[in-house]
Amino acid sequence: MKSKMVLVVLCSLAIYCECLADRNGESDLPPQGQVQEGLHFASAILGREVNYAIYLPPDYESSSRRYPVVYLLHGFTDNESAWIQFGEANLAADRAIADREIPPMIIVMPDAGVTWYINDYQNKNRYEDMLVQEFIPFIDATYRTRAKKEFRGVAGLSMGGWGSLMLSMRHPDLFAACSAFSSAVWKDEEITGMPENRYEELFAELFGHKLKNKNRLNAHFRQYHPIDLAKAQPVESLKSVRYYIDCGDDDFLANGNAILHMTLRERNVPHEFRVRDGAHNWTYWRTGLVEGLKFIGASFHR
Repeated sequence: MKSKMVLVVLCSLAIYCECLADRNGESDLPPQGQVQEGLHFASAILGREVNYAIYLPPDYESSSRRYPVVYLLHGFTDNESAWIQFGEANLAADRAIADREIPPMIIVMPDAGVTWYINDYQNKNRYEDMLVQEFIPFIDATYRTRAKKEFRGVAGLSMGGWGSLMLSMRHPDLFAACSAFSSAVWKDEEITGMPENRYEELFAELFGHKLKNKNRLNAHFRQYHPIDLAKAQPVESLKSVRYYIDCGDDDFLANGNAILHMTLRERNVPHEFRVRDGAHNWTYWRTGLVEGLKFIGASFHR
């Protein structure tokens, strides 16, 4: 009988310890922000609705404060949900906010299709104009953002890296900082030598169909390509934005990112340049996102 009693006590103790461990594990989970997907914005410039997703920090509903905002841009063929579904941006932000690595912030993820975030050469699909003239003001009017340059950042991967660089270089009055991951920037030779079918898939709708060789490097391309912008924009304009550039050592876009880094360096534009072990994939972007948000978040501190 005594041995049975000991066994019962030991079993009860084991169950108690297991429950306590579970309870402690739950307490280690950071407060969760709110993710809203499937949202729509009606654009007069585009004549259609633009989808977007948004991350609101954990204390958004319980406070009346206003928050800095980061526009987080997706890559080629992805959409507004990519950074949530594959990049786990909400989980990264929850943990980083709880650990005080980044300030509480709103993260906005618009759908850009394959527009590269620009106005096309025929001025029919004016995505850049929509984003700057309509969408950012809409976000500032709809959510409790701090609607000033010093509290607004932009980041993105691949095509979104191009977009974040391009937007911050062409509109330095709007953004305090930019974090660009695996940005889709190329050497001139990579553009002129690109196979025709690949060029048509990526760029024809934006810069012109059936262009070959140096004809691809036309004026419309030059005014949007981040390397060309880094060469042409006034130095003081470039210096008014903080830049963080991150590209893997095995990424097929590594050469273009290195040239962008050297161009900014030659013009004495302060920036951070990171080369980590990795390629052009979600593992690389997931593991780099918090550092990029920390860089932008540092701009929001006073």
